[in-house]
Amino acid sequence: MVKAGVKGMMEGSGYGYGKTTDYPFEKALERTREALKAEGFGVLSEIDMKEKLKEKLGVDFRNYVILGACNPPLAYQALEFELELGLLLPCNVIVYEAEGRSVVSAIDAAKMMSVVGNAGLEALAGEVNEKLHRVIDSL
Repeated sequence: MVKAGVKGMMEGSGYGYGKTTDYPFEKALERTREALKAEGFGVLSEIDMKEKLKEKLGVDFRNYVILGACNPPLAYQALEFELELGLLLPCNVIVYEAEGRSVVSAIDAAKMMSVVGNAGLEALAGEVNEKLHRVIDSL
């Protein structure tokens, strides 16, 4: 289970980078969308897990949204290296409520792309991670 550390950094997942903020959920979601846009990402999909779990299972769940983010120039370059990479796109960013605060985390693109085994993707994955880290750090 991923737990928020004392300074807000995520501990334990090993496959993402995130932080806990004092923003209320809706504000954190809005700020995350803005920060993604500032780094050249568009949000291709948005899944409201609270809504979907209520609809499909009849259960109540915390506010939790998955944003499917894509940086078109970097995605294009990655697909040029590895056509099947679309199986791993887009980069997911999550925003959820935890104990009256909001947690925002992004996938570790380098770890995600490492399963492909294509060394040509390493630099691109590093660039994606730099951008996603700036998104998270700006919140």
